[in-house]
Amino acid sequence: MITENLLLAFALTAFAGLSTGIGSILAFFTKTTNTRFLSVALGFSAGVMIYVSMIEIFFKAKESLVEQLGAQQGYNLTVLSFFIGIAFIGIIDYLIPSGENPHEIRTVEQVDEKTKLAKNARLMKMGKFTALAIAIHNFPEGLATFTAALDNPGLGVAIAVAIAIHNIPEGIAVSVPIYYATGDRRKAFTHSFLSGLAEPLGALIGYLILMPFLSPLMFGILFAAVAGIMVFISLDELLPAAREYGEHHLSIYGLIAGMALMAASLLLFA
Repeated sequence: MITENLLLAFALTAFAGLSTGIGSILAFFTKTTNTRFLSVALGFSAGVMIYVSMIEIFFKAKESLVEQLGAQQGYNLTVLSFFIGIAFIGIIDYLIPSGENPHEIRTVEQVDEKTKLAKNARLMKMGKFTALAIAIHNFPEGLATFTAALDNPGLGVAIAVAIAIHNIPEGIAVSVPIYYATGDRRKAFTHSFLSGLAEPLGALIGYLILMPFLSPLMFGILFAAVAGIMVFISLDELLPAAREYGEHHLSIYGLIAGMALMAASLLLFA
């Protein structure tokens, strides 16, 4: 089953990563950000990722590890792997300064205002640093999407869509500074689009390194770590950004809607 899902897993990871290009298009052709929509959408994305991580992925990891190691040791390793995933993405987030961190999300207007006050060389540097930061951040996200899709294509689709939504503002953060530095929409779009390649690259490296060792034990550890990565992304990045974009209640409504839709899909396709 895992082999059969391989191409779909790569395709979903590429879709999630390359959605940064959508952010570029929005930045070029809209003067204002629809903050209410983005607030709901990012909350929705967080709801999908939190629900699927805690209800589906964590318990699948636990089942796999308990089967291999017994009840107590299996549960202990699941919890340890979960927090290792959180620590891994947390360290990545900590090492990237907030000025270049694409997950410190800004609206089109905010990026526009900053870029008007700076020189072209500095703008180009800002755009390139942001693209690099996105590549570093998106690597574990690509691994998460790929791993989930290998086990369950339906689950992979849900995670890919959730990650794609939150990659859109990252595309804005990359493309706008480069556009103001060069005046070239194509170059700005290309940088933004290519920065999203880090997600399928993460999937590819994960495949090359992990697939030869992908036993039920390794799968359980990896799945638990993926759950931790996704929970951290949701709590540290998606929900705070959703609340900043719009009214507090909008992000919560989106969160609940994402959880409800994910719950319904799991019930229908279980």
